[in-house]
Amino acid sequence: MKYGIVIFPSKNLQDMANSFRARYDSHYAQIPPHITLKEAFETTEVKELAKEIKKITKEINPFTLNVFKYSSFHPVSNTIYMGVQENEGLLTLQKRLNSGYFTQEEKYQFIPHITIGQDLEDDEFHDVLGRLRMKTINHEEVCDRIQLLYQLDNGSWTVYETFLLGKES
Repeated sequence: MKYGIVIFPSKNLQDMANSFRARYDSHYAQIPPHITLKEAFETTEVKELAKEIKKITKEINPFTLNVFKYSSFHPVSNTIYMGVQENEGLLTLQKRLNSGYFTQEEKYQFIPHITIGQDLEDDEFHDVLGRLRMKTINHEEVCDRIQLLYQLDNGSWTVYETFLLGKES
């Protein structure tokens, strides 16, 4: 079965992202807005996986997420996203979830983001990105949890377990 590890932002930020995703994201119905910490992977050891995630999350304190710009992965793909500023907590968490027990070859360098548009035709991509780059975004919130997801047969993703960050969890 396929699994992934993500951060689901607050409802406020999800609503903001979904205002674009409903129209521009081909995966809108498959998963809510999120920050991917670990790309999709296969495992049959989900209980051991959950124990390892719990060890890591106990050692990482909650941290601030700052969403600060609209950008894209062009020319690699016509994907538009809300950029999340890197910080020590986020980078440490992502690194720990992709090393040791979790080691797998990563397809892409980690760029924290929330996808709001993908699989767009060139003209639409450039038009939407051009309009978004004229807008400002400055959203800040505390991240205090992450989610382990699994993929259903229809391609959508659902939460397997939520893990709180910090020693108190």
